[in-house]
Amino acid sequence: MAQRTGTSHRVAPEHTHPDDVSVQTALAALADPVRLALVRELAASDVWSRSCGSFDVPVGKAALSHHFAVLRGAGLVEQRDEGPRRVNRLRKEEFDARFPGLLDLVLRADP
Repeated sequence: MAQRTGTSHRVAPEHTHPDDVSVQTALAALADPVRLALVRELAASDVWSRSCGSFDVPVGKAALSHHFAVLRGAGLVEQRDEGPRRVNRLRKEEFDARFPGLLDLVLRADP
């Protein structure tokens, strides 16, 4: 169940651990070009340095929220609220433990 964080008006996002994700779910999350762009940008960024609105993707706010929800559900992304911003990190270490080499293949493939 989602929980409110501190004094924030937003509900904290729910996260799925990569150990609970099937390979089909992981591949489906990575198959979408917008989600792939988000993952690649996160991989090239410092941990917890990217807010949701800082990504250059061709979708609106609602669609972006959906894409992040899919990535959380696939165990790829973790999010937390820092004041008014929701920041992200790629769960590379945890995802690599579950699916060794998969993320490296995706990240080095031609865009």
